Amino acid sequence: MSIRFGIIGCRHAHVTIFIEEMLALGHVCAGVYEKDDPSLAEQLAQKYNIPLVQSRDVFLDDSVTVIGSAAINSEKIEIIEWCEQHGKHIMVDKPAVTDRDKLDRLEAVIRRGRIQVGMLLTERYRPAVYTLKRAIEAGELGQIASIMMRKPHRLNPASRAAWHFSKEQNGGIVIDLFVHDFDLLRWLTGQEAVSVKTVVAKNELPEYPEFLDTASAQVVMSGGAIGMLYADWHTPDKSWTWGDCRIFVNGTKGFAELRLSGDPSVSGADELYLRVTDSQPLEQAELANPAQSLTADFLSRIHGERGTLTHDDVLATSRLTIEADAGAEVLGMGK
Repeated sequence: MSIRFGIIGCRHAHVTIFIEEMLALGHVCAGVYEKDDPSLAEQLAQKYNIPLVQSRDVFLDDSVTVIGSAAINSEKIEIIEWCEQHGKHIMVDKPAVTDRDKLDRLEAVIRRGRIQVGMLLTERYRPAVYTLKRAIEAGELGQIASIMMRKPHRLNPASRAAWHFSKEQNGGIVIDLFVHDFDLLRWLTGQEAVSVKTVVAKNELPEYPEFLDTASAQVVMSGGAIGMLYADWHTPDKSWTWGDCRIFVNGTKGFAELRLSGDPSVSGADELYLRVTDSQPLEQAELANPAQSLTADFLSRIHGERGTLTHDDVLATSRLTIEADAGAEVLGMGK
């Protein structure tokens, strides 16, 4: 059965993931709305041949049951609450919230259970990461001792809107980028974080005093696994990719490395999964695809099934991210 959905807020290109997956599943977009920068909505309307609307009230029609949003990060909670008020399920880009007050409001919506709230935690649905999850569950790597994630990003500051550099509006590097990694730590290990030590630093762009560009975190999980996270906005302009993102997993029986942007020296593939175990020499593993997309998984929740990414995951990952940011040691603010 076809679903009618609407878009409220398109300040980040991630919203196209939701639009494309919904359309691929045969659903119909009722329109796209952007209150502060209508030109962004116009571009999406033209690209996907969907209606451009002038008010979100268009989506109050009972035939529209799902909303997607990539609004400014600090404004997403108001849209989530609007959707709850009007009985619309919602998928938001990450992060869903940017501070403790908004986290409490998100928890209240989720606990009331009137609507389903999804978040575009896309990393779970990458073939290499999904293949790694299956290998861990099968015991191929033994007991997981540590997971290290490296996530550099290209900034291109001239192409970014002013809100991206605002701590209040964007949330900052930990909330904006580590939300993916905290979700993966929980999902891959099946454990919860019991302690987090976060350090953030500022190295450039003095014209944006709130904008921090480097972050690291050491995380101890409830089952004893150690997580080591790193992210920055320093990918060079001439880099072959927007970010040479990698995941390293050490287990008692084997080691795995994921190269999520491929490796230009050996392969043109978008993702590589390398592994070596006590019983197998180093090899490039064949990748498996998840049974369904992130959006299809979200819709299964709407239909009463338990999705892979649950309300508990959205809330627990958001809480962990907010707390990691709140407790971060800040370096280099005087530069």
